[in-house]
Amino acid sequence: MLQPTYPIKTPRLILRPLTRNDITAFHALYAHPEVVRFLYWEPHGRAQSLELLTKKAEHTSLTQPGQTLSMGVELVDTGELIGELSLGWTSAEHGTGELTIVLHPRHHGKGYAAEAAIEILRLGFDELKLHRIFGRCDARNIASASLMEGLGMRREAHLRENERVKGQWVDELVYAMLDTEWQKG
Repeated sequence: MLQPTYPIKTPRLILRPLTRNDITAFHALYAHPEVVRFLYWEPHGRAQSLELLTKKAEHTSLTQPGQTLSMGVELVDTGELIGELSLGWTSAEHGTGELTIVLHPRHHGKGYAAEAAIEILRLGFDELKLHRIFGRCDARNIASASLMEGLGMRREAHLRENERVKGQWVDELVYAMLDTEWQKG
């Protein structure tokens, strides 16, 4: 079980539960064409964003496998919500979880994704006691692949034409880190 103590602070970020009050920034995130470029869906309308936000706002802890912990990523200096990240608890038996992170393109290239992801890895390994955390991305998403490599995750698979995204067969990359690798880092 994982019940984080919120807010989680890093030098430049605050990680916290999402709320319905985040709708404007959350919608700006999921309505942005660059954000959804490698995802399964097109840019969201406001109603779709509100529906997704409402679901994610309920996911503030992990009590059993199959659940996902979701958090907003906020800038310490301005209080601006710049993205969201999650840790999915995929299996208790195998001790696995999945990391995802989405930031508004205006904040790419500043190290925020890595700063937030390190906290998710810490929660997964140190608090939930996972054995393995993985992340997946469209093979065309060089920034996501670079982020995972920069975190010390190793590429485990390059799945050829693994999924159909927006009517096109695409390759998928899978990265992972083991608890022993996290402890050495």
